[in-house]
Amino acid sequence: MIQFKRTDHINICVAPDRLEEARDFYASVIGLTPTQRPDVFGVPGYWFLIADIEFHIGIEQPVGYSNRHTAFEVTNLAECRKHLQANGIAIHEEPLIPGRERFSFVDPFDNRMELLQFV
Repeated sequence: MIQFKRTDHINICVAPDRLEEARDFYASVIGLTPTQRPDVFGVPGYWFLIADIEFHIGIEQPVGYSNRHTAFEVTNLAECRKHLQANGIAIHEEPLIPGRERFSFVDPFDNRMELLQFV
């Protein structure tokens, strides 16, 4: 059996010609902290920190909207909603799960993200 310890990183992808735009979006709008990315991959990309998890942005040709997504627990869901909407990001209501408030959004690069808060 696999004995998980923690999530180390999450990787999303954007079109190669939108990588710099993605870096700006995740740093400026979402507010992630950039971190050092080792120069061993041979392709461009960026790394950020979300709490103690690395958030990687890589490149590939877009595949369009998908049900695939990441989900992040936050402590201020209502403020997150307002912040995203103020930056022109559409909010998608998700089906109710008892004990959780949640919504999702699609970043400008077709990556679906869910934010949730336990209640």
